[in-house]
Amino acid sequence: MTAGGALDALLIEPVPGIGQRFLPDGSTAKYLLGLAAKPEATARQLRQYLAELGDIVAGESRVEPDPRDRRFADQAWRTNPLLRRILQAHLVTRETSMALIDLAELDWRDETRVRFLIGNLLDALAPSNVPLVNPVSARVALDYGGLSLVQGALNFVDDMKSAPRLPTMVDAEGFALGTTLAATPGAVVYRSEVFELLQYHPVTEKVHATPLLIVPPTINKYYITDLAPERSMVEYLVAAGQQPFVMSWRNPDAEHADWGLGTYVRAVFEAMDAVERITGADQVLLGGACSGGMLASCAAALLAHRGELDRLAGFSLMVTVLDNARAGEPAAFANRPVAEAAKAMSRRVGYLDGRYLAEGFAWLRPNDLIWSFWVNNYLCGGKPPKFDVLYWNSDVTRMPARLHADFIDVGMHNALARPGGLTIDGEPVDVSAIDTDSYVLAAISDHITPWQNCYRSVGLLGGDSRFVLSRSGHIAALVNPPGNPKSKYQVNPENPTDTEEWLAGAETYGGSWWPDWLAWLAERAGPMVPAPRGLGGGGLAPLAAAPGTYVHAR
Repeated sequence: MTAGGALDALLIEPVPGIGQRFLPDGSTAKYLLGLAAKPEATARQLRQYLAELGDIVAGESRVEPDPRDRRFADQAWRTNPLLRRILQAHLVTRETSMALIDLAELDWRDETRVRFLIGNLLDALAPSNVPLVNPVSARVALDYGGLSLVQGALNFVDDMKSAPRLPTMVDAEGFALGTTLAATPGAVVYRSEVFELLQYHPVTEKVHATPLLIVPPTINKYYITDLAPERSMVEYLVAAGQQPFVMSWRNPDAEHADWGLGTYVRAVFEAMDAVERITGADQVLLGGACSGGMLASCAAALLAHRGELDRLAGFSLMVTVLDNARAGEPAAFANRPVAEAAKAMSRRVGYLDGRYLAEGFAWLRPNDLIWSFWVNNYLCGGKPPKFDVLYWNSDVTRMPARLHADFIDVGMHNALARPGGLTIDGEPVDVSAIDTDSYVLAAISDHITPWQNCYRSVGLLGGDSRFVLSRSGHIAALVNPPGNPKSKYQVNPENPTDTEEWLAGAETYGGSWWPDWLAWLAERAGPMVPAPRGLGGGGLAPLAAAPGTYVHAR
């Protein structure tokens, strides 16, 4: 049995909760024993620490924060003698703490747990999080006669009233589905109890004959693929003459508790049938993102098992992990008793509440997703920003209890990495049988689906794979429109087994990876044909305007 992967391990967070991660445990004891076993080296490290603190007090320390660390961007951290010393003490404390963890020589799981515990405690105790010590907080309090601190306290109380009990990350005012988000013109052309299928109006005279079906994540809503205009993947594909269809999952409730992995994989087949019926195509390009990529992989593997893989013209995986071994920090906390308790909890209520998942995701990047908003909302009494990605991130969904349990089991047993390790409706799943050409995307700063695990899909899948590494995080990798001067991606035409070898030989390109994917799709999307005059076809008529009805359910 293996530890669960990052996504699957996050699914067990609600039991007994994220707080368990911050309590000393067996890994902490091993850490202390490791240091005790090396008394001379430990003492030497602590003497160096005390000497550095002495230099700080004397004003002789050269320690500086990372220029990319936005917490300490204000010049007062450097120009004010007291603040500079406070910051330097914090920095050397963190540096020494990490050095002591290295010194203890723990195994991967224990080291990851201890590093998470100590790292997050130090991040929480950072001077930037302290009212009035933070120079921005002090200036705002002075400007508003202390009212900012009063407003911050009110914001704090409001946020703590309900789960996930984190600082509010986005000002939701002004966002509207179908207008400012999920606004690409289209229609629902098929609806089942589980999903709606969206088709989009062509804007070119001709389109590629082979349609593209995108399977979105099951944890949040589909419109990560159709965010704001000019930032929408779907809009970009339509403008390039592709025929994208996107599944929009229903937000399940307790009555849907028995919807499991088989239910969702069958839904993918149902969507494929509808796409082929509408377009008259014999093949589709199939793609999936995050947990949707797991569903798409299961569907493709079953097609191979049935001898029907010729229905796929190409296969795309975006920020999806199939091999869960050592998949980041959450995997280090996964264990069977907690997993069983998590499954029992969701079974009692019929679903896993997405708000608990949001908390787990946030603690993977606390400085960006917790403490920055702590400063803005509470220390400065401000409103959170208006940002489309953060709005989507806060628009959480539920997960049926059966699917929750199935995902946990897949991760805990690393079932997709083993031929036949998973069966669906009695049929074995073997992703190595997917010998269709594949396009595999990962993100170098992804804390949910680590890029090293995503890269292993290249070795699991059959056929030729193109692996692309976006120089961004999990969500930013998907929302990556051309035109951003900061965007970069890496490609290595060779696919060596070792990830570091791949990275060392990769070439970096400026800009978005979307054009690269578009070129890959175009080679497999068939000839250009006249664009359809209307939406639907083959007896399937439009049922509602996009973004449909399921996306609005809370």
